[in-house]
Amino acid sequence: MRTIRQSRKLRGVRYDVRGPILVEAQRLEAEGHRILKLNIGNTAPFGFEAPAAIQADVVHHLPEAQGYSDSRGIYEARTAVAQYYQSRGLRDTSVDDVFIGNGVSELISMVLQAFVDEGNEILVPAPDYPLWTGAVTLCGGTAVHYRCDEENGWMPDLEDLESKITENTHAMVIINPNNPTGAVYSKEMVEAMVDIARRHDLVVLTDEIYEKILFDGATHHHAAAAAGDDVLCLTFSGLSKAYRVCGYRAGWVMVSGPKENASEFLEGLTLLANMRMCANVPAQHAIQTALGGYQSIDELIVPGGRFYDQAMLADKLLNEIPGVTSVRPKGALYCFPRLDPEMYPIEDDEAFVIDLLRAKKILVTHGTGFNWFEPDHFRLVTLPDEEVLTEAIGRIGEFLATRRR
Repeated sequence: MRTIRQSRKLRGVRYDVRGPILVEAQRLEAEGHRILKLNIGNTAPFGFEAPAAIQADVVHHLPEAQGYSDSRGIYEARTAVAQYYQSRGLRDTSVDDVFIGNGVSELISMVLQAFVDEGNEILVPAPDYPLWTGAVTLCGGTAVHYRCDEENGWMPDLEDLESKITENTHAMVIINPNNPTGAVYSKEMVEAMVDIARRHDLVVLTDEIYEKILFDGATHHHAAAAAGDDVLCLTFSGLSKAYRVCGYRAGWVMVSGPKENASEFLEGLTLLANMRMCANVPAQHAIQTALGGYQSIDELIVPGGRFYDQAMLADKLLNEIPGVTSVRPKGALYCFPRLDPEMYPIEDDEAFVIDLLRAKKILVTHGTGFNWFEPDHFRLVTLPDEEVLTEAIGRIGEFLATRRR
């Protein structure tokens, strides 16, 4: 019999958040070990539940959610998303500008399939959420990584970004608030990035799934507001993180700017939406209630709230480990600490986190898994309660003591 091989399209495609490290964790679990999984921002396993009103609305609408919906999403959900952006100053947003998807992840893949041709270059931040790089590659494009500056609070290096634009560059990805660094970009930074896109005629793809998870007075600024009516901007967001419903898979993309110049692209996006029939219908009924109801996320992101307290504790404990520095997160659910190469001469950071996993039963993700350039970082999810987080970072410190030069 012939050997069945994977498609050549998958060459160069990686998603290390759930790669070999997770396979090793599953092997250890099968042997009876208990693994603390700090590799994925999945809220439910750490005791975070969806607001009761959201759950009740989904259940209430189940009888009418048994068939396919409009491929772009149910009207009520799309209306709620449009009204949300209108309330944020994007007054020209309409229902027809919104597509509902099975989470932002599906929509990223759909948009890139509709947009990217072989050889197109897409600017992606480093570090990034690795789906962006993987999906660009899968679509035949090339992800060109622009550096974010750790010494400047993980802000994008605008000079580096602009220097990587070529005649083949078609779009710029902005991840704000940033996963994995926790950076939240200032209004001036967002405007400067969009201005680069404007001057070079690039589409802006802005991942804003963490827009409501902000700490210490940080403010989120929509790239679409800076893009105005002369830069095509696709804004991705959803319910997974702020409303603690990762498993519902309820996300959206909103199109703004000169849509009349993008009619063929939008026709292609509609075609792809039609081909997958529709997004999960029961979860779509959560969107209107979530966006229009009481914002319980506000209680979690201030002192005394779990998201805030755990992020600040993780940052403090990591910085207390010799040779470890972590930029205090301004948003999102992660820390992205650096290991001093002089003290920890790591050549293969994936092997390093697998060794940590085997020794201490703690699962984190290596920095190069987020397309960072050097093997000197890892990402830690800050979702466990303070007692568990203290124990976990303590174990990481014990492990690092065995690796210290």
